[in-house]
Amino acid sequence: MKTDHSDEADLMSRLTPMQYEVTQREGTEPAFANEYWDEHRDGIYVDVVSGEVLFSSRDKYDSGTGWPSFSKPVRDEAVKTKTDFKLLLPRSEVRSTASDSHLGHVFKDGPKPTGLRYCMNSAALRFIPKEEMGAEGYGEYLGQFDDEAPGRS
Repeated sequence: MKTDHSDEADLMSRLTPMQYEVTQREGTEPAFANEYWDEHRDGIYVDVVSGEVLFSSRDKYDSGTGWPSFSKPVRDEAVKTKTDFKLLLPRSEVRSTASDSHLGHVFKDGPKPTGLRYCMNSAALRFIPKEEMGAEGYGEYLGQFDDEAPGRS
């Protein structure tokens, strides 16, 4: 079930056509032609529909696929998976727990320690740079950036 943000007219007015296609119709944006595949700043990635925190730049890496890829979500409970057969072979679709939006897929070919590659669509995410997290209401997540080391993306 969708959150109160899921009213279709509301979503269509708040989201770009690509964001709507990806999150509500399980679409996929083009590789290497999306907003965050090459984003290297420290910050967090939130669900474009609900604002729920999903991923951190500290877990982002260049998978060579042209989409933002992460080794894990910020909290396991932030995402859920389900089997998808759209390409005939089963894949694990990743959805936001809060809004039930389609985010992308998870594969078992990622880096250690998880071995997972959360391959996400930029259109399903909103990036909040570290410098803006407090003002945007995400100050509780600033602690993960205390060591001042740059993100791994």
